[in-house]
Amino acid sequence: MRAVRTLTPLQIDDIRSVQKAAEARTGLRFAVYVGRADGAGREFAERLHAALDDDADKAVLITVDVEARALEIVTGERARKFVTDAECRLVAASMVGAFGAGDLAGGLITGIAALADCAARV
Repeated sequence: MRAVRTLTPLQIDDIRSVQKAAEARTGLRFAVYVGRADGAGREFAERLHAALDDDADKAVLITVDVEARALEIVTGERARKFVTDAECRLVAASMVGAFGAGDLAGGLITGIAALADCAARV
């Protein structure tokens, strides 16, 4: 991933709007974390996912550590029935492409929408 600038308030609003639409469409919880991972990327993402408490089972969490060039998608047990690991890998690849072009917000927006599309097909 190429260095990406910080998200603007408008981009954050756009991401939240896509999250809410994805949640309404699928019944799953979509969460996003953009920032530095505290420790190993996957372990950090799994800790954040577990911190969603009651929602963790039905949650899809996307974490992006721009500085470390790391992206993780963690799904809860119930969410995994709707969004497979293979689908997450494909979506992650498309997100990395957008991030590499310097489009953090666009990558997140299209990634959330694509994951919601996967979940809605079931």
